[in-house]
Amino acid sequence: MDDKSREQNKNVMNKVILFNKRPVGKPTMDDFKFVEEEMPEAATGQVLLKTLYVSVDPYLRGRMTNAKSYIPPFELNKPLQSTVVAEVVASNNDKFKVGDHITGNLSWKEFQVSDGSGLNKVDGNVASLSAYLGVLGMTGLTAYFGLTEIAHPKAGETVVISGAAGAVGSIAGQIAKILGCKVIGLAGSEEKIELLKSKFGFDEAINYKTTTDMKQAIADAAPNGVDIYFDNVGGEISDAVLANINKFGRVPLCGSISNYNDTEVELGPRVQSTLVKNSVLMQGFIVSNYMDKFKDGIEQLSKWLQEGKLDYSETVVNGFDQIPQAFIDLFDGKNSGKMVVKI
Repeated sequence: MDDKSREQNKNVMNKVILFNKRPVGKPTMDDFKFVEEEMPEAATGQVLLKTLYVSVDPYLRGRMTNAKSYIPPFELNKPLQSTVVAEVVASNNDKFKVGDHITGNLSWKEFQVSDGSGLNKVDGNVASLSAYLGVLGMTGLTAYFGLTEIAHPKAGETVVISGAAGAVGSIAGQIAKILGCKVIGLAGSEEKIELLKSKFGFDEAINYKTTTDMKQAIADAAPNGVDIYFDNVGGEISDAVLANINKFGRVPLCGSISNYNDTEVELGPRVQSTLVKNSVLMQGFIVSNYMDKFKDGIEQLSKWLQEGKLDYSETVVNGFDQIPQAFIDLFDGKNSGKMVVKI
């Protein structure tokens, strides 16, 4: 960066979103703080990144709680982080050149520097840049590995997906269809039900908000029982699905968004007798368990995407200042597919 550019940068401030306080129940805007800082500069070995797209995901709620988990909690008065697509706007690192597009787990900042660790180049000619936060990113890989590594679908089996119109669920359902399964999706609006059938090719879809007897509704949609349940939500919906699970059923446990904001432990049916009686496998997982297979997973997802076998949906919110609200909106089901913020 030349002296003139440095002088101009002194007059430009960089927007940052800090973690202000730990939420009780559902997060609110008070849990975030907007600040400005001086524009960063790339030192030797570093790149200067301009944020283009920010992913907001339900798992971030867990990082807002000061409790031991598979990933450290966010620190108060520090920037939050999630997966970001950014453009290299200045480079003092031989591995990256100006104009490269990358993804990485980065801070909620308009501009930031990196030494290149954990950054992966992406090609906007293969798919839209935002797709690398969804179908070709952690979202797609979560659906892919949850099914192929835990559920091992066989053609002709019945698969139920909860949170089916969400980022992971919509992809998991399509992969199950590609592998020859009957797929039933559970979602919370008639618009989402239509989307599951018309765009994503689900065989059946059930609106859990208007259905009074979920156990019976699932039994009607799956007269031969449920072989695989891809669980994104937990709670009473999962109780209803497990009541219909077949012998040797498999349950990849991806998430439990219905419980993320609970302030007390929810009481519900105990699953042990169901699992034992039907020899059911229930396995929780996180996508990083399969990090050594990411390359193969992305190649397969890209192939299906290019062949037209895989489609995806995004809810794109515009504006850096909208990142916290977009995250909060996840818990009200305001997204269809992947929730992405375009800067």
